[in-house]
Amino acid sequence: MALRPLLRLLFPSPPYRNPPPPTSSPSVAPTSRRAAAAAVLLLAAAASAPPPRPARAEPDGEDVDEARVVRLFQEASPSVVFIKDLVVAGPQGRGGGGVEEYDEEEEGGAAKVEGTGSGFVWDSAGHIVTNYHVVAKLAGDGSASHRCKVFLEDSGGKSYSKEGRLIGCDPAYDLAVLKIDADSDQLRPALIGTSRSLRVGQSCFAIGNPYGYEHTLTTGVISGLGREIPSPNGRAIRGAIQTDAAINAGNSGGPLIDSYGHVIGVNTATFTRKGSGISSGVNFAIPIDTVVQSVPNLIVYGTSVSNRF
Repeated sequence: MALRPLLRLLFPSPPYRNPPPPTSSPSVAPTSRRAAAAAVLLLAAAASAPPPRPARAEPDGEDVDEARVVRLFQEASPSVVFIKDLVVAGPQGRGGGGVEEYDEEEEGGAAKVEGTGSGFVWDSAGHIVTNYHVVAKLAGDGSASHRCKVFLEDSGGKSYSKEGRLIGCDPAYDLAVLKIDADSDQLRPALIGTSRSLRVGQSCFAIGNPYGYEHTLTTGVISGLGREIPSPNGRAIRGAIQTDAAINAGNSGGPLIDSYGHVIGVNTATFTRKGSGISSGVNFAIPIDTVVQSVPNLIVYGTSVSNRF
């Protein structure tokens, strides 16, 4: 017997087996697939996302809120007027030529400034709304020695003045209407809003001429609604708007406006401690809905409905 077959018989080879397939962990492969899919999604999202935009910048470094207030003032201020109450001493200072035509030069001579205030253009016919107490001396002047001078801006931003005639007053609500003779295209009537839906906390802005500083803007919020303040004739004005936007002497009669530039009130009073002369930040305006009810009667009849009946 050959040696090799004998060896096979003595030492048989183990049966050949295919190696078992590697066992797969059910948690590994799906996780890897999910991670790969997530990476693909992230890459796709990154590829499709728009590039980041730089922060919006306004001209001259203004932020958005500042630019909004600047535009608000630029659009609303041409409607605001500066009112001077002048008392005429007599036909002097210009060679006795009378006082029908007067200007700043005559204030130290023939015409003296008795008081100042604010107002705003109501319509293109030349009606100006202001407080009654701003022009009260004009209303009670039996000698016709008082004059009212109204300063305003034309469409080009140039200041000019006109004589104002008192055509109606409502002391119960501290309102008055003046009339000036001016071309309609030179007038910028204010945008009239409503006070019906006002809320405490919303922004508001006062434009006027405090202490003679023309076209001054102050900002604040509506601090309260439905306040009661005294009127020049002693009657209570109900429903007044309270604001912390600064209102000082000379602001009276000017508009209180909202964030859209709409007039929501007529600035009329500020609370000060007796003898201090310092504003406490408690200021009041007549609601525009009251003004809207009164002014048309003042224009047509010279007095309010409540005074006529």
